[in-house]
Amino acid sequence: MSVNAQTLSLADRISARTVAGLMALVIGSILVFGVGLANSQTLHDAAHDTRHSYGFPCH
Repeated sequence: MSVNAQTLSLADRISARTVAGLMALVIGSILVFGVGLANSQTLHDAAHDTRHSYGFPCH
């Protein structure tokens, strides 16, 4: 059984980490700000508390 090992160049590794980081920021922003505008009071309160704990102004 042979193993095919691929190595990524430094630019490819940085690019992959950048894309992963940006996706995490997008998903996190949707969760924090999107849920904050939800009609459910429990979801809104949880997002509100999270924004305050990270220092985001929200009102």
